[in-house]
Amino acid sequence: MKKESSFLQSVEYNFDRAAVHTSHHQGLLSQIKVCNSVYQMHFPVKIGNKYEVIEAYRVQHSHHRLPTKGGIRYSHLVDQEEVMALASLMTFKCALVDVPFGGAKGGVKVSPRKYTASQLERITRRYTVELIRKNFIGPSMDVPAPDYGTGSREMAWILDTYNTFKGGEVIDAAGCVTGKPINQNGVRGRTEATGRGVYYGIRELLNDKKLMKKIGLAAGTAGKTMVVQGLGNVGSYTARISQDEGDMRVVGVAEIEGTIVSDTNIDVNKLLKYRELNKTILGFPGTRTLENPKEWVSLECDVLVPAALESQITSENAHHVKAKLIAEAANGPVTADAEKILIEKGIFILPDMYLNAGGVTVSYFEWLKNLSHMRFGRMDKRFKQNTYLNLVSLVEKLTGKTIDDREKEVLTKGGDEIDLVRSGLEETMVNAYHDIVRTYHSKRDIKDLRCAAFVCALNKVANDYLTLGVFP
Repeated sequence: MKKESSFLQSVEYNFDRAAVHTSHHQGLLSQIKVCNSVYQMHFPVKIGNKYEVIEAYRVQHSHHRLPTKGGIRYSHLVDQEEVMALASLMTFKCALVDVPFGGAKGGVKVSPRKYTASQLERITRRYTVELIRKNFIGPSMDVPAPDYGTGSREMAWILDTYNTFKGGEVIDAAGCVTGKPINQNGVRGRTEATGRGVYYGIRELLNDKKLMKKIGLAAGTAGKTMVVQGLGNVGSYTARISQDEGDMRVVGVAEIEGTIVSDTNIDVNKLLKYRELNKTILGFPGTRTLENPKEWVSLECDVLVPAALESQITSENAHHVKAKLIAEAANGPVTADAEKILIEKGIFILPDMYLNAGGVTVSYFEWLKNLSHMRFGRMDKRFKQNTYLNLVSLVEKLTGKTIDDREKEVLTKGGDEIDLVRSGLEETMVNAYHDIVRTYHSKRDIKDLRCAAFVCALNKVANDYLTLGVFP
């Protein structure tokens, strides 16, 4: 039996598949493809009454733009190849959505469930020290962020450790990491950013009448059915926002404890409260549990959202997919071998490098906030509110009609930070979608959206190298 392609092999395969549709010479393509810096480290941390040697990584894929940017993953499955693949994707993800960073990624080979909060704090702080020693972290060099197994708590520990060593020397020290708590120089909207970006991407595709006709679906989000694998940060926000703002129906949810399905709709907000109380999604009222939890792949739906880990849809189960389109909320959930099968079946795939770029987009906004030392909206919110109020008053005067206070408040509201962040994220995701689709339609030999997305990203990174004069 043929061995399934690894995550890194899948990324490299997709790179090569797109490279043939560009006019860049091989030397330049080779430079873009390779990871520039790979740092493997081992460090001791006292856990209980003994010392454990922790294995960890930080990979900087491309320095065509600085700083490099990428999350830190905590998982017992972390290895060098995985981190290299994730760093590579980050380069192309940033380029695709016009975020001026090079790609990077970090990984610590630990299972967070097996450690207490204080033990995880010691691991995080020691990992940060190792990065500082090798100049692999800093607001102008390399800026980590949350990923699988980490969150704002870990980012706050990283910031504090960096400040301990560098804070007095670096005025923009708060920009050394993103995804921080709001009260520690974070930005509003960062927690939901990836899931919200996934929704915007799904919405754009479902509203694309030309592509929907090709898939065999009516345009629009209302009433479309969705199955979500993974109810973590990304999956939960994707499902909730799709229901609340897109009027979509979630008919299946797969988690580590099992898979539940509904013939009508699973209220995800209520499901999350149920899981918090019962520590499981199983038994949620109005649902039934699948005997084989892996059958989430074959559930009937319009949109299948793998939002957990990589390599979830493989050549072994791709034949069973019944969804009209797959929205890759996770990084690399579909292997290269599986994708060939899915394309032959006529299933559209919204690629991860585009769809989950909401996280790095809002991280970019947070980094800009940290460099400016001022929250978004502080300078102009009141000015815009007064301007809108004057306009409404003028309309009332000219028409002789009065607008009630509630409507007036809505019409004249200036943008808060959360409003501006969401607006910037939506603008980014919409523009990137249309860039991908233009490339898809402009080249007859490009058969899928992933290849089109890679071509867009490759051209942008290549142009940076050429402009810099690295490849005259």
